[in-house]
Amino acid sequence: MSGWSELWHSEFLGNELGQWAVALAIFFITFTVLPLVRGFISALRRRLHLKDRQGGFVALDLAAALVERTSRVFLLGLAVWFGSRDLSFPPRFERWLTTVLVLLFWMQMAIWAMTAVRHAIDLRRKRSLSPDALLKSSMEVILFAVGLLIWGFAALLALDWLGIQVKPLLAGLGITGIALALAVQTVLGDLLASMSIAFDKPFMAGDFLAIDDCQGTVEHIGVKSTRLRSVNGEQIILGNADILKSRVRNFGRMFERRALFVLDVHYETPVAALAAVPAAVREIIEATPEVRFDRCHLLRCMPMTLQFEVVFFVTTPDYQVYASAQQSINLRILERFRTLGVVFTAVAPTPVRLHRQAGTAGADDSGQRRLL
Repeated sequence: MSGWSELWHSEFLGNELGQWAVALAIFFITFTVLPLVRGFISALRRRLHLKDRQGGFVALDLAAALVERTSRVFLLGLAVWFGSRDLSFPPRFERWLTTVLVLLFWMQMAIWAMTAVRHAIDLRRKRSLSPDALLKSSMEVILFAVGLLIWGFAALLALDWLGIQVKPLLAGLGITGIALALAVQTVLGDLLASMSIAFDKPFMAGDFLAIDDCQGTVEHIGVKSTRLRSVNGEQIILGNADILKSRVRNFGRMFERRALFVLDVHYETPVAALAAVPAAVREIIEATPEVRFDRCHLLRCMPMTLQFEVVFFVTTPDYQVYASAQQSINLRILERFRTLGVVFTAVAPTPVRLHRQAGTAGADDSGQRRLL
């Protein structure tokens, strides 16, 4: 027994052999138990993953994701720290060990922060009622920008913990950041606009947009630009920042389509025939499938014509359905007005009206149209 006691208390590298034995035991136990706990929690998360999709166990899923993303190198450093707490080392080796452990700690903090951000974005995508193609395409950009902030902040905190003065470094980074921001302000503006589109979702891929004098279907929403396929076939490329500064009309989210047109009637038409026009137009429109009648009134007495204004709604946003309905209504109005003795007035459209119709074909039917 005395031999074992002497061996236990004998000194090796500045510490007793007994202290080294206890430290190694703590190291191996810690480095064995912690990975087993991490594997158990990861398996539990996979079993509960389906329930998490249905809206339950959100906090548990986040905690399990953080445990699952715990680095094995960090667990090794944690085991070394637990085991070496009662040991004494030379000052140079202790500084080196402290530096490594501090860097491992803040590296793991940054990994956990990135995991939490990714988990929040995935949760938003799962709970979104609309298609998430836009958020999915922009998620990498968002994670890249957030990652720069998280890893930069973690590096500064690690340097501060190691006793390094970070104020001069922050001043230098601030000046460099301002110069870089001024140099790439257009790109940064488009990047921030892309993130705004990703979260606010004013439009999605497949929507038909009218932006200033540009009209087309959204094909792709990128980091810097959005691409439209126009009604004439060419591709239109617009900067994301320019889109957010413009008034965007999204026809892809129409639930129904409003149509307005004007009937020009001659002054020689008998009053009795004029009085029968609203009822006749209403009967024709109500008999047209997928159309809801709104109004028909004699609103204006112009110098050369009497103008009836007719408004109806097509219950589907499909332009082909609207065009077919308008054609059917026009033909039946021509037929009915000949029976009633209503005389049309030939008034040529102005160039401005013709230009507007050509520019909005296939997208907007709310402009006035005349039945001559």
